[in-house]
Amino acid sequence: MSTPESATVAFPHNWTADLLKTLPMIAPARQFTYPRQIAGEEDTLARGALLLMVRPPAGGSFLATCALGFTDPSVPSGLFPCPNPDELCAVAGGYAYIIDTLQPERSTHIPLKPVVEVLPVPSHHLLVFTGFHTIYAWGANGQAWHTQRLSWEGIRITGIEGDALHGTGWNMLTDQDVPFTVDLRNGQHQGGGFS
Repeated sequence: MSTPESATVAFPHNWTADLLKTLPMIAPARQFTYPRQIAGEEDTLARGALLLMVRPPAGGSFLATCALGFTDPSVPSGLFPCPNPDELCAVAGGYAYIIDTLQPERSTHIPLKPVVEVLPVPSHHLLVFTGFHTIYAWGANGQAWHTQRLSWEGIRITGIEGDALHGTGWNMLTDQDVPFTVDLRNGQHQGGGFS
C-alpha cells in the first residue's frame, strides 16, 4: 500500500504521509476518523482501517484513521495526491476519502462504494474514480463531474485520448461489454452497457 509513482509525478503536493501498520506508541494531539458519522456506516471501523500519519505544511502532524469499506483484497487501498496540492486521497478497502490536510476536519467521502480503480489524469487536473456503475472525477476545486450509469455491473477503462476517456460497461440484456466514451471536460458520455 503505497503511493503509485505515476500519481506522485502527476500531482505535486504540499504534505507528506506515512502508511502505518499499527497505531503509533505516542499519538499526535490531532486525530481524525473517516468517514464522519454517516447513517448505516456505524460498523466500518470494525472491518479495519488504513492508518496515516500526515504532515501538512502548517498546523502540525495528525493521525488519520480511514475505515475500510471492504476487506476483499481485490479492491484498492493506498494513498494518492490530488490535483489540489493541499489535499490527499486515502483509499481504504474501496472507500475513498479526500482529506484537506490544512483543515483535516474537512473531508469528502467519494460516493462510489466501492471504488475499484483510481486513475490520475494530469492532462485534465483530475483524479478519476471508477466504480461498478459510474465514474467520478475530483478536481482542484472539488467534484468535477459524476457520470450517469454506464454499466449494469462492471466498468473497465481502456484508455485516454485527448479529452476522451474510453472504456466498456456490461449490458445485462445482451451479456456483452459495450464501449463508451466519457468527455473528461464535463463527464458527459456516449455508449455504455446500461440502457
